[in-house]
Amino acid sequence: MAERSFKKEVEQLRIPAGEEFRGEGILAITKALLQAGVGYVGGYQGSPISHLMDVLADANEILEELGVHFETSASEATAAAMLAASVMYPIRGAVTWKSTVGTNVASDALANLASGGVTGGALVIVGEDYGEGSSIMQERSHAFAMKSQMWLLDPRPNLESIVKAVEDGFELSEASNTPVMLQVRIRSCHVHGRFIAKENRRPAFTVKDALAQPQRDTNRIVLPPASFLHEQEKIRARWPAAVQFIRERQLNEFFEGELDDVGLVLQGGLYNGVIRALQLLGLADSFGASRIPLYVMNVTYPVIEDEVLRFCEGKRAVLMLEEGQPDYLEQNLRAILHKAGAATLLSGKDVLPMAGEYTTQAMKDGIEAFLKAQRPATFAPPPQPKPAAVPITFHPKVKDLAGVVPPRPAGFCVGCPERPIFAAMKLVEADKGPHHVSCDIGCHLFSILPPFNLGATTMGYGLGAASSSAFNVKTGKRAISVMGDGGFWHNGLTSGIGNAVFNKNDGVIVIVDNYYSSATGGQDILSSRADNPDRATKNPIENAIRGVGVKWVRTIDRTYDVAKMRDTLEEALTTDTDGPKVIIAQSECMLNKQRRVKPLFNRAVKEGRRVVKERFGVDPDVCTGDHACIRLSGCPSLTVKDSGDPLKDDPVAHVDNGCVGCGNCGEVAEAAVLCPSFYRADIIHNPTAADRFLAKLRGAVIGFLQRRRAARLARYAL
Repeated sequence: MAERSFKKEVEQLRIPAGEEFRGEGILAITKALLQAGVGYVGGYQGSPISHLMDVLADANEILEELGVHFETSASEATAAAMLAASVMYPIRGAVTWKSTVGTNVASDALANLASGGVTGGALVIVGEDYGEGSSIMQERSHAFAMKSQMWLLDPRPNLESIVKAVEDGFELSEASNTPVMLQVRIRSCHVHGRFIAKENRRPAFTVKDALAQPQRDTNRIVLPPASFLHEQEKIRARWPAAVQFIRERQLNEFFEGELDDVGLVLQGGLYNGVIRALQLLGLADSFGASRIPLYVMNVTYPVIEDEVLRFCEGKRAVLMLEEGQPDYLEQNLRAILHKAGAATLLSGKDVLPMAGEYTTQAMKDGIEAFLKAQRPATFAPPPQPKPAAVPITFHPKVKDLAGVVPPRPAGFCVGCPERPIFAAMKLVEADKGPHHVSCDIGCHLFSILPPFNLGATTMGYGLGAASSSAFNVKTGKRAISVMGDGGFWHNGLTSGIGNAVFNKNDGVIVIVDNYYSSATGGQDILSSRADNPDRATKNPIENAIRGVGVKWVRTIDRTYDVAKMRDTLEEALTTDTDGPKVIIAQSECMLNKQRRVKPLFNRAVKEGRRVVKERFGVDPDVCTGDHACIRLSGCPSLTVKDSGDPLKDDPVAHVDNGCVGCGNCGEVAEAAVLCPSFYRADIIHNPTAADRFLAKLRGAVIGFLQRRRAARLARYAL
């Protein structure tokens, strides 16, 4: 169950030639694949291309009509290996994943693919997850393209350019017998726009045709002596073919400008931001026409030397706008200009940030500094000084509130079933001292932040258990490692569990099973509980673990039972059993559960059926205001408010309307023996006559007790 359904949007994929297509970048890429006659598609979800996989899954009926094979790959390596179908056969294939981590996982298959080369067009759509919106380490895909001699496209972020890049990418791949990487940045994936559609094409040669006509060419298999020839072929045949194709098809773009003694060279993906920066400097109009000449590199590898020299001819200076570090393109351009003896001065990282996302402001400042140094007359007369900023004032109580409200770092969603796992781990830590905890990629990585502050490392998706393998020593303390169900099926079963069994690792491994690949958008995986007509689900993790030899396994089917989680962790840390101790902690991802349950609940209410919604609260008269519950929970719905009691200086805990009734706060309070202030309230929609009678009876009893208490207080006041 992906977090977003595209069932309605994918109908646009049927739009015939000549009509206008409107939608998101992800949807446009899918349409472009169909227009290009793709034969098979695979990939692994992850920001910013998760929705591309979701679109393809929802469009499976259309894909089948066209004879296109689609599958959700087990990992990026699996997806990359799919492209082997294009090595011997003239089939167009495309795969997608999140970079750069996805490219790292797929590197073995990609390196072999790039060495032997391809017959059919092979396109790798890489979601370039770089900058402030990223969730990974900050690296670039450019280095891999250079290392393996794969051509890298970075189209301008508009639908026409993206669609054209997909089509050009297949043709470039076929013209040079080389796999091509198409880099789409976060904004490109989610930009909205329009383009004139072409007719969807059935693959000229399908995977069925390949099975019926098996072919093999030993020259394309990566084994000596062929592998030695591949390196020479890349340089002597494939590179020139690619350069010729890029030049003749004019994949890179030149934009003229009146200030022709200077120029800007930029990656295609930065185009929109550069135009906006120029607008703010008064150097481009609202339609994007720039007064400064632009050389837009929609192909960032290979660099076309004669195009660079042609653009720089007659210019006193050019500025290279290259996002990220190292400055591969700037170094390349500098070498080209030096080799040609060109007098043009090249500027780049000297006026632009060495690293980090090139926001509009960053590029505006860099372009302004470049022009002031190389063409100062551009900004005459000087701009008027800005008016003094109006100071922002706050209500006096805001400062006081900031002093008592606990800071709220990024963390788990409301009702997340992973929160109680780490609350239990903190309780164990309080009793048995701190343990080394190896984290993993996924939602559970939030455990490293307050209020839990658990975890020392994270080394990659599904590598939680492998990250603690060096700590397999007998010291009386065991290392703890964590991985999610998505990471388990991606990589963890072999690199984590199998490795631990083989090496008789004595550590504790916690597998968080929330029924989906939740961190990437709630896609189904092997162990999902959902009924999926196109995928094989409901394969228990425990069966796989026992299958590779784990003897000590405990499955907890409700993670919200904090006391049980705590006791199981203590047992795992103290048992005399040899080998890895594996705890499978199961509860459905609350976001996906709410997406599934809320429509059913609202429909039942609308139809007049009796339904009960659980909510939790805190009795302000009982709460002491020590906030221990918040420190052991961190739920966004658990906050503070004024007690209303003049004898209580500190605010009391409060559960707001975001509560989904998971019960974790109350469970934590009970397991930690904190306080009895939590209560559960059942909100009944469409109550029956019996419900109304019980409500009146309870109200009467409570009212009687309240009146009696008020009378006693009045007597003492006298």
